[in-house]
Amino acid sequence: MRRTRFTLSLCAAGALAIAAFAAPSRAAEDAVVIPPPAMDVQASDGLQTAVIAGGCFWGVQGVFQHTAGVTSAVSGYSGGSKATADYNLVSTGSTGHAEAVQIKYDPKKISYGRILQIFFSVVHDPTQLNRQGPDTGTQYRSAIFTANDEQKKVAEAYIAQLNAAKVYKKPIVTKVGPLEAFYPAEAYHQDYLTLHPNQPYIAYNDIPKVEALKKIFAENYIEKPTLVGNAKVTN
Repeated sequence: MRRTRFTLSLCAAGALAIAAFAAPSRAAEDAVVIPPPAMDVQASDGLQTAVIAGGCFWGVQGVFQHTAGVTSAVSGYSGGSKATADYNLVSTGSTGHAEAVQIKYDPKKISYGRILQIFFSVVHDPTQLNRQGPDTGTQYRSAIFTANDEQKKVAEAYIAQLNAAKVYKKPIVTKVGPLEAFYPAEAYHQDYLTLHPNQPYIAYNDIPKVEALKKIFAENYIEKPTLVGNAKVTN
């Protein structure tokens, strides 16, 4: 049996109940139209990797699986050890892990900067500290795990740019740090948005994010998702 997200706060349980019976059409975090980054990672040959965290990985993965130029988006864990890269342990909030998504992308089709723009615009609210929508805890923190110095410079510069422009009513709390490792999550977490589009949590919190991607980033949107089942998961 596939697990649903019942390790939520009482507030989240209430949100799910409302989603199930009232069928609201808005996401827990509204999309925000933001400017592109002033600087970007230079395009190079071969696939590149970006690892980001912005709340429950179901929605993060779902958005990037509908993003052109992304060859795979895998739900998993970053920030802690291999020994604790387990959903039940990560859900305690004591492992150091964040629910993260590893994105493999073709830099000739989409840039690292555009991935960050989508991340900050439609994927999550980067001003929420150690939570996202109904989910609370350090495992739901906003974070960018950088693979190299160039990614670090671009991510930090973009956060400073958005804060200076006062795009959000509150400062961005997204943490930028080096990618030590990425551990793929359990199989039942992969492709969750596609497999369970009518599940109340997904319908309320995550489907609107994909709809926002289609509306705000139409040139980057693809209708057919790139699923993990068709991709090779690599560490």
